[in-house]
Amino acid sequence: MNERLDAGLTINEIKEVLVQLYAYAGFPRSLNSINTFIGVLEEWEQKGVKAELGKEPSPMPANKSSIELGTEIQTRLIGAPATGKYITFVPAIDQFLKGHLFGDIFGRDNLDFQSREIATISALANMEGVNPQLQSHFSIGFNVGLTEAQMRSLISVLETKVGKKQADNANEILSKVLSSRTK
Repeated sequence: MNERLDAGLTINEIKEVLVQLYAYAGFPRSLNSINTFIGVLEEWEQKGVKAELGKEPSPMPANKSSIELGTEIQTRLIGAPATGKYITFVPAIDQFLKGHLFGDIFGRDNLDFQSREIATISALANMEGVNPQLQSHFSIGFNVGLTEAQMRSLISVLETKVGKKQADNANEILSKVLSSRTK
């Protein structure tokens, strides 16, 4: 968190990443991260260093429900309407994904889609058993304008900060995505 503040991220951008990550890592980890971030900011304050607050999210559109907004955002990010057996098998999860994840969270405008995907890919790459979701988010990363070089750089950071095992897995999944994009 210190590195991100030093690199110029604002307080609200980091807070938004921590909000975003609860959807992937769960409330307990997100809350723990928020408390860690509060401690980092308190340390900065004690040193007399002031971080930039940054932009607050705009209010959600009054003319759309979270599900309507989320459906639009999900379709834009994926590049087509979402499909899959899970949608008819458990319609509630589709509503939660569209309404809450893509509407309430991705619909907040104080963090761009590229930054959200970098955070999401980073979180998923650190978890076991979520390779299908990691693959989807690498694809979404390309859809929002991330480059192969940026994703490889992200994997390099993962190797340095997290571990070779996670980086190797992410690299393998990225290679699958790249292979499918060239066909």
